[in-house]
Amino acid sequence: MDRKSKIAADQPSAKIIALVLLLGLLWGGNSVSIKIGLQDVPPFALATMRFLLGFAAITLWSLQQRVQLRMNPGELLPLLFVSLIFTLQISTLNLGTQITEASRSTVFISTYPFFTALFAHFWVPGDRLSFRKTVGITLAFGGVLLTFGGNLKFDSHDYLRGDLIVLLSGCLLGLRTVVTKLIIQSIHPYRLLFWLMIFSIPCFVISSLFLERGANFHFSISGVSAIFYQGIVIAGFCFVSWTSILEKYSPSRLVVLFFLTPLFGVLLSYLLLGDEIGFGLIVGACLVAYGIYLVNKN
Repeated sequence: MDRKSKIAADQPSAKIIALVLLLGLLWGGNSVSIKIGLQDVPPFALATMRFLLGFAAITLWSLQQRVQLRMNPGELLPLLFVSLIFTLQISTLNLGTQITEASRSTVFISTYPFFTALFAHFWVPGDRLSFRKTVGITLAFGGVLLTFGGNLKFDSHDYLRGDLIVLLSGCLLGLRTVVTKLIIQSIHPYRLLFWLMIFSIPCFVISSLFLERGANFHFSISGVSAIFYQGIVIAGFCFVSWTSILEKYSPSRLVVLFFLTPLFGVLLSYLLLGDEIGFGLIVGACLVAYGIYLVNKN
């Protein structure tokens, strides 16, 4: 077994699983925070602000950890490739979320474990898409649909374009997860994220300058808080943690845990806003849990 096969087959410890669950909890508020931020600024400007904050956080952490940020020979093309995928994925997520509902965006971006498992099957040694894993991922996503099904109204065409754009973002996110897994075998996770943002931020700036001329900008407390949440918590802490985890563990085994992300969002709405928890959430959570068990069962 070669080194990459061994890495891909590593079993996550309870500590790693707990960290991934925390990341899922934090990511649960991402679509909502994007929707709030878009009330103040347009999509590409929002991405620019978010990742400038994330870039600052990653740079400070890298310097504190004394990580070499200078690009090594042979790293330019892989970094440009993953940066292109990243830029397209974030752009489609913001654009799609702008013209659909936050709950719908959460569901459609949650399809990315399917795409992650599919791409990993072909590109990551030792991370094959078995029948049991396929059933587990399908059950987990079924739990997500059951939780939100009453509110989605799939017969409505009002949000179809936004839904499809977010679905494309989910596909790109799955691709980015697997490409990141492969690249960080030879590039430090912090250096990867550092250059990823250096290459992508100018694209967001240029897109905003040309496509968002005349757009209204105003900054409310909720909007600014949402931007800082996306920048420091998501683009900073979550990106660094998840990229570091991908260096050692199978993406398809861990990414299925993120099916819990939309359920966390519903639970937080209950705890913080007093929203009702329906029977669908309970059954949906059970399906997600069993799907996760099947995917990670030895």
